[in-house]
Amino acid sequence: MQQVFVGLSLHRPEMIPLISEAMRGPEAIFLEEPPVPGFDQMIRGELSVDDYLLPIDAEYPAFSRTMCLLLRELHAEGKKIYQVEPFIESLLSIHESFADGHKPDDLTKSSIHFYVYHAERAATGALLAYYQTVGTGTFEKAIEAIIRFARADAARFRLRDSLRAQALVSLVQEYPSSYIESGLIHYQLWRLLRDRLPSHVQVQPLFLADAALKSMGEKGHIYGPGDQLTLLYIFHPTISQHRWEKLLAARSMIYSKILEKQESDEERGTFPHLRDELACIRAVRQLSIDDCRHLFPLIRRASSPEARQLVATFLAMPELSPRN
Repeated sequence: MQQVFVGLSLHRPEMIPLISEAMRGPEAIFLEEPPVPGFDQMIRGELSVDDYLLPIDAEYPAFSRTMCLLLRELHAEGKKIYQVEPFIESLLSIHESFADGHKPDDLTKSSIHFYVYHAERAATGALLAYYQTVGTGTFEKAIEAIIRFARADAARFRLRDSLRAQALVSLVQEYPSSYIESGLIHYQLWRLLRDRLPSHVQVQPLFLADAALKSMGEKGHIYGPGDQLTLLYIFHPTISQHRWEKLLAARSMIYSKILEKQESDEERGTFPHLRDELACIRAVRQLSIDDCRHLFPLIRRASSPEARQLVATFLAMPELSPRN
């Protein structure tokens, strides 16, 4: 029986030891990124990691650099490593086409580029509208804006996961065992692969953050309220649970303000980002929608450290709650 492992993880340096352990077994590794010039030379050691990453706009530079070093090791051990992310590959191709003078109207309506462009445009537009609303609008308008964004983002993820699953189905069957790199939000990917691959191929999700939580004496999944809302819409596009949706949206606004955004250089075994995310999730889980409404004007223009302190003070003093 062939095996496919879908590694759902955070893109943080502290997770790389767990990712490394999961990647060591399978013969083939499929990365969550589009093909990039110089990749083969980099993993062979013919191109420096810094030179390879220089033209790449890496969201998490420390993670990307350490991953490149790991991939070199794995390549030297004989692993077959591929970059497979059709949605992003299509998006980059669209950007190049527009840079050459082409326009959106030039996209063929039956093409993947057409669907990718419109999914990305809808999600990006909804995100920009949310940023504008959260900065100047009312709490209620901000809630509506984040729900619109979460729905558009979910539609984008459904397309992205579907395209990636379609590309991976034939590739993974070429190897006895494969590892597929994936972010936590791509939970749907393993289900798509499970449904599309023949019965002799066993598809297993690996929640790597769960293993990290277990080592910390914790348990459960590390999904913040925004991810919970997006996943709700990924799996249930037409759902209508207004109170629950609004509560998740409200909590996600507070969560995004208090979460530490910068990569930490602390010792990896301490899991600084994971601990921070867990603390923020637990904090906002205590908030009602009225609590969020009360905190919203106080933290909307505050820095993350200031917002964290405001929320901590609020939670430590129950008499501040609008419920009292």
